[in-house]
Amino acid sequence: MALLSGCASTRLVDTQVNSFAPQVVAAGASYQFERLPSQLVDPVGQAKLEKLAEQALAKVGLKRQNGATLSVQVNAVQRQEYSYNPSGVNIGWGLGWAVGHGSIGISNRGPLFPGLGERPIYWRQVSLIIRNAAGSVVFESHASHEGVWADSDAILAAMLDAALKSFPTPPSGVRRVNIEIPR
Repeated sequence: MALLSGCASTRLVDTQVNSFAPQVVAAGASYQFERLPSQLVDPVGQAKLEKLAEQALAKVGLKRQNGATLSVQVNAVQRQEYSYNPSGVNIGWGLGWAVGHGSIGISNRGPLFPGLGERPIYWRQVSLIIRNAAGSVVFESHASHEGVWADSDAILAAMLDAALKSFPTPPSGVRRVNIEIPR
């Protein structure tokens, strides 16, 4: 039983990542965040995203400091959609009647009860752009993930870790990066 509970204690955030590193960033370099005008609309949400990015950047050896020579721009886009699950493996409701060994019931599958078999799907994308003092891009990374978990902070943190995987010299092309996080 302990083996089963160990498996259930983590979940996998599978992220599609595409990174570009036209210049190598020095280890231990410092940075400050740069905000676009559109990011000033929600300063609380942007500050929360920057805090998650700061933790991910620290894991690759970068440190936040005012007056730094590098600037980091971080952005996240999130969308929630609903998807019908035809497998019938949903928690829902039912009406049933059982006599002896048989039963008659109504389930939440199919067009008879629209909306009951739907489940939310969350699509997210994060982008990190790092520029040097001259304004040239030295690192760019985009990561996207689609899943059923609603806890954005934990998922976005994992996605930022994935976006920085193999920093400062990531492989070219789109790749899948898996990050395990606690349930």
